[in-house]
Amino acid sequence: MAMTLRLTDEQERALARLAEADGVSKHEAVVRAITETAARRTQADEVRDASEVARARYASLLDRLAQ
Repeated sequence: MAMTLRLTDEQERALARLAEADGVSKHEAVVRAITETAARRTQADEVRDASEVARARYASLLDRLAQ
């Protein structure tokens, strides 16, 4: 799908630096940034969900350990 990305001059410079540092095109740098950010957010959500399950499952044990 084609998409137009409008950036400020500062954002354009940051994108150019990122692409140059990674040795890729600006297009590839944007794609990587989107993919990496989505992965981090998904992982954070999964960790939070697992933590909630563990806290509920081990609530009585955690209470005893806190005493």
